[in-house]
Amino acid sequence: MAIQWTPDLAVNVPEIDRQHQELFRRVDLLVEAMRMGRGRAEVGSLVSFLELYVAEHFALEEQYMETNGYPHLAAHRAEHQTFTREFQRLKDEHAATGATTALVLAVNQSVAGWLRSHIARNDRLLGAFWAAQRIG
Repeated sequence: MAIQWTPDLAVNVPEIDRQHQELFRRVDLLVEAMRMGRGRAEVGSLVSFLELYVAEHFALEEQYMETNGYPHLAAHRAEHQTFTREFQRLKDEHAATGATTALVLAVNQSVAGWLRSHIARNDRLLGAFWAAQRIG
């Protein structure tokens, strides 16, 4: 089941919202490929995308948080670091074993969980803070 981007997930910082939307799109591509029996072919593309995403997106988001005095920056940054470590583990596994079925499922579960737990909850709180500060 694909996880869809909806406007209520917006943090109202256009660049960050575009990046979130692209992450949702990429995960949807993996889910669709899995349905079609091509998940092993698609997972490498998602891993490559995530390598850039975690570096660029987390840095941008944290820069906005620092600049605008977000009171929960440390906790938010810690979540980014946790996801980065999890991603690195999956990336290393992909490099070592290739796109196994187990890896495809693990990547999908990890990233889908991130969409549900971090973006849908914590980034929405961040967006509410930015809205109150009229940032974005």
